[in-house]
Amino acid sequence: MYTYEELSHLQAQSLKLQSWIRQQTFSPENIKYLRRFSSWEVAELILGINQSTFRGRLASDPNLPSGEVEPDGRQRWFTLDEINELRRRIKVNKKSLLPPRPEGKRAFRAAIANFKGGAGKSTVALHFAHAAALDGYRVLLVDFDPQATLSHSMGLTDVAEEYTVWGIMARDLIRETDRMNAAVVGAASGTALPQRQIPASIREMGLDALRPADFIKASAWSTIDVVPSCANAAFVEFASAQYRHLNPEWSFFACVSRYLDSIPHDAYDLIIFDCPPAIGYQSMNAVFAADMLYIPSGPGYWEYDSTTSFIGQLAEALEDLSAGYQGSVPGCHMTLPKAFADIKFLMTRYEPGNELHRAMYEAFQKVFGEHVTTNPVEMTRAVEQSGRFLASVYEIDYRDMTRETWRRARASFDRAYEEFRGNIITAWDKI
Repeated sequence: MYTYEELSHLQAQSLKLQSWIRQQTFSPENIKYLRRFSSWEVAELILGINQSTFRGRLASDPNLPSGEVEPDGRQRWFTLDEINELRRRIKVNKKSLLPPRPEGKRAFRAAIANFKGGAGKSTVALHFAHAAALDGYRVLLVDFDPQATLSHSMGLTDVAEEYTVWGIMARDLIRETDRMNAAVVGAASGTALPQRQIPASIREMGLDALRPADFIKASAWSTIDVVPSCANAAFVEFASAQYRHLNPEWSFFACVSRYLDSIPHDAYDLIIFDCPPAIGYQSMNAVFAADMLYIPSGPGYWEYDSTTSFIGQLAEALEDLSAGYQGSVPGCHMTLPKAFADIKFLMTRYEPGNELHRAMYEAFQKVFGEHVTTNPVEMTRAVEQSGRFLASVYEIDYRDMTRETWRRARASFDRAYEEFRGNIITAWDKI
């Protein structure tokens, strides 16, 4: 028979090897670094211009970033910051290379969500964030999943639970409760309202004094920041139930939305959520804060079945909350019932030569129609390898495998991202 003591022993054994495992995926210092990008990648795959045109611009303007030259002089390698400087300063046919962004709008928020574990939520969120960064966007990733796969993939492994979504929710509980208590009398009746009490154990954590930036961590990608997660944040579901008991009038589902509304609108262009494989307090916060819902699903029948259950239970949860909270939500730009600018289904781990996969893709299209994206994410060896090394195909050096294998994997995510970006640009005007 095994008890918690055996589980603790197994964890201790695992922690002894954790450092070694990180060295296999990151640098020996346990810090993740972003590689440089070759001049042909920068020209053709990132900036989308002819290589000869790119070389000509570099030669004609010595003030442009010139990258790092290989010893044989055959190839130049550029950092992400150098790429963004080139993007800002180079024009082709008098057209800017900066990505489109509606003027005066806040950052667009997309939630990658589904019930099913292994549907590819973290993989999709990671690749879309990296593709967007290479496209010139400033990205904030919010990891709602206590498994913290996305956080680890971004190089954030030592995270205290106070600085996760759980900390944002606890901070919001304190601030919202204080706001309610400040209204000492009812507006209509003039009678005193009951004072809601927050236990000292919660107040003494000092979360209410934290600034929005305190929850945001930098990553190896200079234009991608992260609100990370950690395994210890798994208790958020239990804690949130207790918090609702402390203050039943607290709009628990709007914590993250209120938090994001406090960030300057021009700080980021895209905010991407990686959601846990369940409907709970964290996932509902992601859903309510999102402008667009992206639902990844594998190509199997059981994944289709799970996706169907997910959208059904999500609809019920949204309906129940809309009935319980009418009109606008205090402290954020949100009204109920919750409305999305767009909802999309994205098939992952797709193999074009697999007859079953093609049949399931056709079934998705018949059922969900225009909500199904036209570019599924294909399963390739490079995609499998990226998951094994906690990296996206954009981070993998193409010299570590055949260039064709790498390009095929990148092309699949490029197509999926281009469609994702197109959906965002269309939906951005609706928020």
